[in-house]
Amino acid sequence: MRTFTELRYVVVTGATDGIGKSYAEELARRGFAMVLISRSQDKLDDVAKSLEEQFNIETRTIAVDFGRSDIYSTIEEGLRGLEIGVLVNNVGVSYSYPEYFLCIPDLENFITNMVNVNITSVCQMTRLVLPRMAERSKGIVLNISSASGMYPLPLLTVYSATKAFVDFFSRGLQEEYRRQGVIVQSVLPFFVVTKMTRIKKPTLDKPTPERYVAAELSTVGLQTQTNGYFPHAVMGWLTTKLVPINLVIFFGARMNRLQRTGYLHRRRLREEKNGKTLKTE
Repeated sequence: MRTFTELRYVVVTGATDGIGKSYAEELARRGFAMVLISRSQDKLDDVAKSLEEQFNIETRTIAVDFGRSDIYSTIEEGLRGLEIGVLVNNVGVSYSYPEYFLCIPDLENFITNMVNVNITSVCQMTRLVLPRMAERSKGIVLNISSASGMYPLPLLTVYSATKAFVDFFSRGLQEEYRRQGVIVQSVLPFFVVTKMTRIKKPTLDKPTPERYVAAELSTVGLQTQTNGYFPHAVMGWLTTKLVPINLVIFFGARMNRLQRTGYLHRRRLREEKNGKTLKTE
């Protein structure tokens, strides 16, 4: 791909699973050295070893918890001296199940963690990497938002709002730095087969992360805001251009209420079963 030529290091956050891992694999396949950043050193080592063996590229790893706000000096030191051409801000966290705002367990820590992972990480990683990109008038920042950030999504309200931030942040930065040769792209996928979505079987509209990433990378340099994958682009057009926003919000809330009811019912059955097991023992 012409856009990626002469760029040496790629930095990927949330690089050990799902979409982040697929970005690392696809860009390693194209010959880029990798800096992988995630929480688990063991998982980082496994992914790094796999990339080195498959693609014969250099890898570096940085193990940090993006739920914390005091990690960026560690990351800055790990990136020192590297010519970073591509930053993939992928790390993210969602709800364990759809829930009303005031009913979210441990709400205060939930808010802090989600803001740190989904918002602070994007801003801080961009702060660390963007200056050298701007200096040499070359670089790509891919910020993985979500289709959930295209409109409010009740019962996933905080997640949806953080992803809307990522989208607005990306589009604003793109306008600020496009004249300096830097591409900032907002990526808004619908459902992809990942641990976060709990979807296990791929379909046309729910692709594997490998298929999604391969399609998304073909839009870099062509679209500054993208759903990344043609069936998702169609869904994005339908939900933002054709269907009234109030209906989108209504049906999103309805879907999440049904998922919440199902989750709580299954949890109650598990608790009852475990209680009977304890009594029997």
